[in-house]
Amino acid sequence: ELKEATGELKPKKIIKRLKVVESFLESGNRPEWMVLTVIPVIPPELRPLVPLDGGRFATSDLNDLYRRVINRNNRLKRLIELRAPDIIVRNEKRMLQESVDALFDNGRRGRVITGANKRPLKSLSDMLKGKQGRFRQNLLGKRVDFSGRSVIVTGPELKLHQCGLPKKMALELFKPFIYSRLEAKGLSSTVKQAKKLVEKERPEVWDILDEVIREHPVMLNRAPTLHRLGFQAFEPILIEGKAIQLHPLVCSAFNADFDGDQMAVHVPLSLEAQLEARVLMMSTNNVLSPANGAPIIVPSQDMILGLYYTTIMREGMKGEGMAFSSIDEVQHALDSGAVHLHAKITARVAQIDEEGNEIVKRFETTPGRVRLGALLPMNAKAPFELVNRLLRKKEVQQVIDTVYRYCGQKESVIFCDQIMTMGFREAFKAGISFGKDDMVVPDNKWTIVDETRDQVKDFEQQYMDGLITQGEKYNKVVDAWSKCNDKVTEAMMNTISANKRDVDGSEMEPNSVYMMAHSGARGSVTQMKQLGGMRGLMAKPNGDIIETPIISNFKEGLTVLEYFNSTHGARKGLSDTALKTANSGYLTRRLVDVAQDCIVRQKDCGTDRAITAEAAVNDGEVVSSLAERVLGRVATEDLVNPATGEVMVPKGALIDERMADLIEVSSLQSARIRSPLTCEAEDGVCATCYGRDLARGTMVNVGEAVGIIAAQSIGEPGTQLTMRTFHIGGVAQGGQQSFLEASQAGTVTYENASTIENSNGETLVMGRNMKLIIR
Repeated sequence: ELKEATGELKPKKIIKRLKVVESFLESGNRPEWMVLTVIPVIPPELRPLVPLDGGRFATSDLNDLYRRVINRNNRLKRLIELRAPDIIVRNEKRMLQESVDALFDNGRRGRVITGANKRPLKSLSDMLKGKQGRFRQNLLGKRVDFSGRSVIVTGPELKLHQCGLPKKMALELFKPFIYSRLEAKGLSSTVKQAKKLVEKERPEVWDILDEVIREHPVMLNRAPTLHRLGFQAFEPILIEGKAIQLHPLVCSAFNADFDGDQMAVHVPLSLEAQLEARVLMMSTNNVLSPANGAPIIVPSQDMILGLYYTTIMREGMKGEGMAFSSIDEVQHALDSGAVHLHAKITARVAQIDEEGNEIVKRFETTPGRVRLGALLPMNAKAPFELVNRLLRKKEVQQVIDTVYRYCGQKESVIFCDQIMTMGFREAFKAGISFGKDDMVVPDNKWTIVDETRDQVKDFEQQYMDGLITQGEKYNKVVDAWSKCNDKVTEAMMNTISANKRDVDGSEMEPNSVYMMAHSGARGSVTQMKQLGGMRGLMAKPNGDIIETPIISNFKEGLTVLEYFNSTHGARKGLSDTALKTANSGYLTRRLVDVAQDCIVRQKDCGTDRAITAEAAVNDGEVVSSLAERVLGRVATEDLVNPATGEVMVPKGALIDERMADLIEVSSLQSARIRSPLTCEAEDGVCATCYGRDLARGTMVNVGEAVGIIAAQSIGEPGTQLTMRTFHIGGVAQGGQQSFLEASQAGTVTYENASTIENSNGETLVMGRNMKLIIR
């Protein structure tokens, strides 16, 4: 059959059948065993028959399906006994086969069998499969006792390891513990009596609740739990009110905000569970993200704005040029108003040198930076230089990372709490607000727009004259408008970020919207462009760009036509968010399914194989350096500095930050490192091939489920990204560049050049395969 088969689908179907035949041959199963002679019947509890009032019965779908099979089977038996004509028997056999198919998987073969109300009947497969099936609903996910859920609000006065738990909730969650403690203290003799005391909420009950809760961690979880940091343990603090208080710094791990999100609380009961919650799941033990090893407990929004504002340096401020001998003096001068937060001053700051001795250094700095420096732990690796600069979000993350790596976990948790408090306080004191006049429309916007309009008219004319095709005209117009958009944006950014001077020559405070965007607190150039520049080109739902751009911005207001063009993109953003989140979640499920048995099984598999790591370069730009790529891996050979010949990393060592810094400054081009790709462990991977556990910063432990961590690390950002489309609002994203910038100097040569000169003396390229090479 296969030889004769034509077309595309036929051979595929035949090969599929061949595979089945081959499987029979290899496995030793006999084909006649595949014919069912008996059908198992599931227990009546799983297919109940419930009497309703009025003498009727509500029955499970399975009963219907079983009834069909029995009826048809009996009828077939009777027909065969009566020696009915062949055609009737054959029809009955077909119907029996259909009813058996429907029982096992309704709708897989043939038409769907429906009940009285036109609803498909639920077959055995339907009971098991999918999100509502037996496995995912009842076996993998169960409802648990000792849990509750409530709305979350922010708790800025909490420590990092604490959460606020409403008293009413705690009383309900810890009931059994309270009963036993009441009995032990002799305040009640029976459980019934204890119950009464708790119901009346007597003062002694609250005292006992305090005792019970002390040292008893609870676990908080926010759905959707996209990675393991969506489930963390905290020490509860009893609070009035009905909302759970959450520490602001753990919000990014839960991806939580306070616009009405809810969270679930779970109580670990056994001593072992409490121990695990405290050691593995406590928020203070999860400072680093398991996906990339960067700190995930990083201030955001207001806190970043506050820290940014604190570290600004402006010229001509009150107290400029003053010198201070200690941090206390600076604080005193600030409180008395003798010096401005942003003034340029000289201050002496205590430091620890490499040998561990305390020394005092002079710095040119600002009072704000000095105050921030006072919070740094005293460590040679955390010098004042870390904070003696304008701190944006990236820099703050870097500071926390450095503190964590060199000063230990305890110090860094205290430090994070302190800079959070400082960030909030300074942002509040700065009084940064946002009015419509803060969005500056550049003066030369209309000149740029008019120039572009003239260009577009030229292109229209060229098209009318038949010099260019419709497609070329479209591309040229779109290109012209996107250049115009970039120019307007640039003009707006220049206007908004310019240093303005006061009448007395002192530098004015930077524009508040600019501060928000520049610090990384909130907003971006794209959003500012839409508010104060021009909205730009919009994309249709199918991805095409609409030729006519939106020239107005939101401050000036859109014309009716522009408004309708806008709605195009905005609606697409909304529908994308709804549809793609599901796909992304499904991808995570499949990734976990594939990778779940990849576990660290042994210390070292002893393989000699390795991979060669090099710096990742894209278009002549270094995307990630060699040091970044080998950090946290094990070297398979001595890594030697080519210039000096010193061994930077001995063979078999885990490459840490210190070694990575040495590699960074050396001229080493590539390194051989162990990799899970070349691991020879029987199943799973070995610790040496895997390298560093990113969430802990040490060598990975045997038994760590690295496959699942990898799956979550891919799935979590994926889901976040689809939810984020929503914020851009359908503005066309930049297309191909119409020019390239050379990353280094060189000589330009042409290959396959075929050019002619036109009447204006310009050189035009004729061929398509001409290349421009920079050597």
